[in-house]
Amino acid sequence: MKRNLLTLVIGAVLIVIFALLLFVFQVRQSEVAVVTTFGKPTAQPYDQPGAYFKWPWPVQKVYKFDQRIQNFNDKFSENLTADNNNLLTSVYVGWKISDAKSFFPKFAGGSVPAAQRMLESMLRSAKSAVIGKHTLSEFVNADPKDLQFDAIEKEIEMSVQAQLQTNSCGIALEFLGFKKIGLPESVTQAVFARMTSERAVLISRAQFEGEAEAQKIKSTANRQASETINNAVADATRIRGEGEAAAAKVLPVFQQNPELANFLLRIDALQQSLNQRSTLIFDERTPPFDLFTGIPASSPSH
Repeated sequence: MKRNLLTLVIGAVLIVIFALLLFVFQVRQSEVAVVTTFGKPTAQPYDQPGAYFKWPWPVQKVYKFDQRIQNFNDKFSENLTADNNNLLTSVYVGWKISDAKSFFPKFAGGSVPAAQRMLESMLRSAKSAVIGKHTLSEFVNADPKDLQFDAIEKEIEMSVQAQLQTNSCGIALEFLGFKKIGLPESVTQAVFARMTSERAVLISRAQFEGEAEAQKIKSTANRQASETINNAVADATRIRGEGEAAAAKVLPVFQQNPELANFLLRIDALQQSLNQRSTLIFDERTPPFDLFTGIPASSPSH
């Protein structure tokens, strides 16, 4: 009897589990589910986590999609710039399913690989159109201020967004940017040549400005030196004129009594020497110290 009861309990549990599998489905935190009735979506997508009722197959079927952001890089491809230069670029993209009800019928059974292939196609056309409107110098330039990466990335993103909205894909573009930029060998040589030329222009400009500044400094120094010399010559001329004028005043006196004039000059020279408050060692025969000749030496007092 006990054995039959256990069998009945196990059988009842299995029936309940089987019924749950047939009539209930679960949606996780990162998922969104679309329920179809005879192959057609019949309700709004289930984007909140929890357990939901459904009719068993073939009446209804549940399709679940990952709501998290998915990303990929497109192929490293070649495009032509506005100034007819080939440019190699690769772009990274982040996208997610924004409307599962529109996404599901757009791609067979809600195929994520199919959605990514369509995005890659849209990205190629958008990238080709946008790059074709910009010159190579906006991608490769010695001056960072002339680079336009952010603006060009925004243009590509807006172009892809417009295509997604037009096609009602149920996809939202979350981010987009350049991952890699390269140049073919022929273009690389041309770019290096242009950059060398630009650097040469900058060097020439710096040299010219330096030479102009040096010339300016030199001219200023020459002018100041000339002014100093002219002032010195003027002062010398003035002093010489004053001396000659003073000499002209005393010359008649000296001519009347040359010996007295000579004596006074020697006295004046001797006074100038003694004003230095120094100990003098001199030869009595050398003027003006010859005035001391004949002066008796003072004897010590007793």
